[in-house]
Amino acid sequence: MIIQPSGRFWPRRLTRDVALCILWFASVFVVASRAEETPEFERKHRGVSYSHDEVRDLPWSIHVLKVDRSRGDYEFHTTVARSNGLSLGTMTEQTKTVPMELGKPIAGINGDFWKSGIYDGDPEGLQIARGELVSAPGERSCFWIDREGRPQATNVISQLKVTWPNSAVTLVGLNEERTNGATVLYTSAVGPTTRTKQCRELILERGEGADWLPLRAGHDYVARVREVRETGNCAVAPDTLVLSLSSQLQGRIPDLSTGTVLRISTATVPSLRGVQTAIGGGPALVRNGKMATFTSAPVRHPRTALGWNDGFYFLVVVDGRQPSLSIGMTLQELAAYMIKLGCQTAINLDGGGSATFWAYGNVMNSPCYGHERPMANALVLVQKPPDAQAASSP
Repeated sequence: MIIQPSGRFWPRRLTRDVALCILWFASVFVVASRAEETPEFERKHRGVSYSHDEVRDLPWSIHVLKVDRSRGDYEFHTTVARSNGLSLGTMTEQTKTVPMELGKPIAGINGDFWKSGIYDGDPEGLQIARGELVSAPGERSCFWIDREGRPQATNVISQLKVTWPNSAVTLVGLNEERTNGATVLYTSAVGPTTRTKQCRELILERGEGADWLPLRAGHDYVARVREVRETGNCAVAPDTLVLSLSSQLQGRIPDLSTGTVLRISTATVPSLRGVQTAIGGGPALVRNGKMATFTSAPVRHPRTALGWNDGFYFLVVVDGRQPSLSIGMTLQELAAYMIKLGCQTAINLDGGGSATFWAYGNVMNSPCYGHERPMANALVLVQKPPDAQAASSP
């Protein structure tokens, strides 16, 4: 018998049953407080499962989202930090930029490496967001979904170019810093102005032909010079392009004036025509089920990766730089883990302080700085609205 504060006597069995009930309610509270982890998450989002893998000996803390590729009600989209130009924003902030008509963001991971400075938030590699070419391919591998809905991961070579009235051709960059000797094309994705210093810039409007903005990969455009400016930092409107010229082009191209017609190509190898979603990263981790070869030193960091096989996608974030929680992985260890999950193909994304795993409104991992670090872009899994699901059903 146990004496309670009230002075009444309770049987030990009854006390034990009460304690078990308290423990049960406590466990329910703990599960509910973890942002609807597995059971509730999977109930709401069939075909999508979240798991937290812990390896205590090292230790490792690994977050995995498994997505059934046969489901037609989910699709990937890339996000940008701000709708008004290149910038940095947290994962949580970026999920809020997904247009409502696309559906509801339910999970996401950080995306590409980025450049800092005047063009803070400029992705180092390729980005296509809802069909718009935001950033040109870089030197590393990138991920995209082709026109048939198949995931791809390889290097892409940019062949963006302008053809002048005398048929001379100049390769151009896209929405990036114009370094010495370079020529760069700017769209409104860069922001309200080009951010360039004193230089010649051509403000371009739509010429003859059906194609115009938003800029898309694998298309040819006819542009007419609306204005020639010598001051740099020209305004970029949603219906115009700005071509910022290198001083080294002087004497190699004809005199340009209002009304001059130029041709612009956004070709790439392989072709990305029709691609709606793409994001840079790299290096490749797994090809044909085998570990890729790495040239960098094996150093452990927080890591983010995307992989897949014929049946599933796997979004993975490994916590790191937190000795009591998780020490991070080398690229070799990350590749081995992706193979263990069953990936036939996998690609590394930005890691370190950027490594962020977001699911159904919450950051599920432990970013190494103790908070979300702003990033340039992200890859988000979206559940399409019911009318879009019905339209895509066979």
